[in-house]
Amino acid sequence: MNATIPTNEMISAILNSIDESIHAVDKNGMTIFYNQVAADHDGVSVEEVLGKHVLEAFPSLTKETSTLLKVLETKQAIIQQPQRYENIKGQFIDTVNTTIPIILDDQLIGAVEIAKDYSTIKSLGEKVLDLQARIKTQVKKGKAKQVHSYTITDILTNDPALMAVKNQVEKVANADSAVLVVGETGTGKELFVQSIHHSSNRSESPFIAQNCAALPESLLESILFGTTKGSYTGAIDRAGLFELADGGSLFLDELNSMPLELQAKLLRVLEDGVVRRIGDQKTRKVNVRVIAAINESPLDCVQNGIMRPDLYYRLNVFSLFIPPLRERNYDIELLTSHFVEQFNERFSKNIRNVEHTVFELFHQYNWPGNVRELKHTIEHAMIMVEGHTLTVKHLPIQLQQIKKSTETKGVQPLRSAMQEMEISLIKQALLQTNSNIQQASALLEIPRQTLQYKIQKLNILV
Repeated sequence: MNATIPTNEMISAILNSIDESIHAVDKNGMTIFYNQVAADHDGVSVEEVLGKHVLEAFPSLTKETSTLLKVLETKQAIIQQPQRYENIKGQFIDTVNTTIPIILDDQLIGAVEIAKDYSTIKSLGEKVLDLQARIKTQVKKGKAKQVHSYTITDILTNDPALMAVKNQVEKVANADSAVLVVGETGTGKELFVQSIHHSSNRSESPFIAQNCAALPESLLESILFGTTKGSYTGAIDRAGLFELADGGSLFLDELNSMPLELQAKLLRVLEDGVVRRIGDQKTRKVNVRVIAAINESPLDCVQNGIMRPDLYYRLNVFSLFIPPLRERNYDIELLTSHFVEQFNERFSKNIRNVEHTVFELFHQYNWPGNVRELKHTIEHAMIMVEGHTLTVKHLPIQLQQIKKSTETKGVQPLRSAMQEMEISLIKQALLQTNSNIQQASALLEIPRQTLQYKIQKLNILV
């Protein structure tokens, strides 16, 4: 018979396995739990904090600045509050904190704070903001000229539908209206967005891009709208992307990942043309063209409650729909040849031919990762090839398996056929998401734990 594990040990083991900083105090502010992640953030040991009062363990805090003590006093939760502090090693730590009171039988018995460390992301974001600000200043002084990566001529296509989209880009470029670009992941939406900016009368002004899925709501808000000194612990006066993009274009990618509350604030900027930094009382007028992109059907996003209808209709002044690669058969040979030329130059190779069986396979394949996946496929093949002809044997293994399965004669047992299909779909999802388990599980519409189990069971390399 198995021994019973004490409840407090179970709870401690669970909390210590979580990849977030957790700090719990009793009603008097004495630390009753402090995990190793929190200790690593703060540059101390668990023993230095456990059993001590918050202000004793962290003398840089005060009763007013400590969110734990504030929650003990007000009995009100503080949700996703940004915080910057200097740890004992002199390192600045940026976190997003959620602090909640612990209530038992209607009595306050303590508080717990869960903090996610975004120091690296925040630091990179601030460096980008500083760089954008310096570039903008130099452009105004005539000391620098912005370089845009893509123009309309960089979009290669023989597909009639995509050529029609290119024609739309030329028409909308100088209209100065908001544009919504819709297309699956990997279809090349940013090429069209940059082409719009480069063909417009804003081409000499800033072009700034921000992925809305890359940051939590509070950090995304501060990056978009800016901050004011004192708006939260460690905050400084800093312009946001809307101010830095003034006179130019702001590209918001994966807009459907933006939280609804932040979408409402974005809508107000689009309507009024003014921004208010976090914690500031005054507003600032900006002249920014917003171009947004989503990787799902916009109507599905609205119906599923992940995109505000009013924001959709405000952005949908002009829409561009980028067809997936599987619907663009005319482009497969063109793009393959283009990528072969690219990697010939990069890898100092001289591939002159692509075997016709490769193109046959490419036309059979569904390309869930679209043009990006095709490019990565060609890159893999160009690394593997040694002669002057690219063949099926140089392609990634999942494509070779598809080729073999089509050549298999007779009826394959249902169990093995289903397993092969399962392996293929999981590999495609991992390829499309750069092996991000969370994103791949969402793509496959299965729980993350289930995907991890299947990867282990089926011996799939991540």
